[in-house]
Amino acid sequence: MTNQSSTQDYQSDRESAAGAPTLRAVVGSHRIEEEMFGKVFDPQIIKRIGFFVKPYRREFIISVVAVLIFTVTQLMIPMIIRYAIDWGVIPGNIGLLHAALIVFAVVISINYGASHVQETVVGKAAENVLFDIRRAMFAHLQDVSLSFMDKTEVGRLMSRLQGDVGSMQEFLETSVLSVGDIVLLFGIITLMLYLDVQLGLITLSVMPVLFIARIFWLPMAREAFIKAHETNSAVNGALAEGIHAVRTVQGMGREALNARLYGDKVMANLGTNLWASKIAQVLVPVVDTMTGFAMALVVVLGGAKLLGHTLDVGVMVAFLFFIQRFFDPIRSLTIQYSVMQRAMASGQRLIEVLDVDVSVKDRPDAVDIGETDGSVEFRDVTFGYDKQQMVLKDLSFRVEPGQTVALVGPTGSGKSSAMSLIHRFYDVTEGQILVGGHDVRDVTQASLGRQIAMVLQEPFLFTGSVLENIRYNKEDATREQIIAAATVLGADPFIRALPQGYDTVLGERGGSLSTGQRQLLSFARALVADAKILVLDEATASIDSATEQMIQRALAILLKGRTGLVIAHRLATVRNADKIMVLQAGRLVESGTHAELISNGGLYAGLYRANYASFDDVEAPA
Repeated sequence: MTNQSSTQDYQSDRESAAGAPTLRAVVGSHRIEEEMFGKVFDPQIIKRIGFFVKPYRREFIISVVAVLIFTVTQLMIPMIIRYAIDWGVIPGNIGLLHAALIVFAVVISINYGASHVQETVVGKAAENVLFDIRRAMFAHLQDVSLSFMDKTEVGRLMSRLQGDVGSMQEFLETSVLSVGDIVLLFGIITLMLYLDVQLGLITLSVMPVLFIARIFWLPMAREAFIKAHETNSAVNGALAEGIHAVRTVQGMGREALNARLYGDKVMANLGTNLWASKIAQVLVPVVDTMTGFAMALVVVLGGAKLLGHTLDVGVMVAFLFFIQRFFDPIRSLTIQYSVMQRAMASGQRLIEVLDVDVSVKDRPDAVDIGETDGSVEFRDVTFGYDKQQMVLKDLSFRVEPGQTVALVGPTGSGKSSAMSLIHRFYDVTEGQILVGGHDVRDVTQASLGRQIAMVLQEPFLFTGSVLENIRYNKEDATREQIIAAATVLGADPFIRALPQGYDTVLGERGGSLSTGQRQLLSFARALVADAKILVLDEATASIDSATEQMIQRALAILLKGRTGLVIAHRLATVRNADKIMVLQAGRLVESGTHAELISNGGLYAGLYRANYASFDDVEAPA
């Protein structure tokens, strides 16, 4: 059972366990609880992400080497121009000038080649790292216990799989460039001091102004980026809700109002993003001004030295080139500072997902359950989602092989919780659950899953063909087996009426099909799985009476030779069960056949008189 397809009873069980249902935000609202910025540098995060980088360390080393070569050639170009002017142009040495041009052409070629290698290799390596991270996260989320999924918003997980991984991509790609920027900055400082100490110190004199500007800029940038992040998340949340709830929106005539509310959020998002963009560019004019100021000082003082014949023309020209490049790495490193902060925060959130404890997992000595007789037994089972309040209390019963047993009871009595324990979606707090005589904790979950097929109230179909959906639980099922199962259940006619028949590709959740048709495909999936135990958790609650009659006929075939565990509000399903077990407040209060329980005049008889006799689909309140 997933949190998407939980039944009403299942939700009620959880709410009862927690004492009160958790309040959800209204449509279109969003609450930010995660930090956007982390530490500037976190060794633990670097170590964990390094695990994914390790297989591609050769590519990253090549990228770093390429960046260093690119940086060195960048430093060489002004020096070549300096020597070409002072040793070639001014003395009139044509040979040396030609040599300088050849060297210049070679350096430019190496510069281009190194840049191309760096961008190509690091980009590919970063994509591979992100692919591995996404795959590892998805694989882990497939294994985590439902207790974690029950407490976690899907939108937040999607944000981590997409947004946070994107931040790591930006960091991986720019971290290599940071090495080049640092080398470039110190290389320019060294060469300027080498060319002329006095002019070099004059150029460096503007650095304090940049550092002071940066001190004032960082807090403003942090606040602006966080606000932009919050409003962007609110817009995305409202968009997702509007899409998923489009039927409800149209049914209530909320289209115009929702569009206006969404427009307000978009306008707010536009404002915060414009402000963030403006703040992000604040340092650009500061850097440009400092560049111009430094260049003016060098021109004035350098010009005076030229007139005094204490400075070569080539040195002056080289200085101007270096000044133009001097502030580029400073600007780049400032931006990469924020990138690294976001990456550290994103890395922390990614690691949190990868480190989610799998509370329900196979024991080291777990065995394959193999073929079983299909029996199910509860022995003094106590269970609760919250340890402070139990949903099931000392529950004991046995379902014989091939027997069909119905579980009934007021909402919140624990019926769906009991069903989820059979498949070991959760572990019992106390007691034992045995399938085929084996404690479910002593066998592998994969082998247990092969013994149990579940059909839930809300049928979930995946994006893919009808054929692929029916054999989802048994990949080796043949086309003939699938068609035979659909035919038995009466689904074959409507499937063949689809545009491509069994090869028709269904959209998300099979939205183009009716609820009854989607449920028929779920039944066909369970039949193809050919499991010994069939669990029907209100599987006929959303089906019209005509479809139900067809399914009831199919169920007789589906349950033949199988153990059936049924939660149902429908009269026919309950009355035809071999045994009916009545739960109340997590305890078994009655059991027997329909006739026996009616004659006893207990809870079941009261529920039956109140609802079942009218063929109503709504279960009696507690």
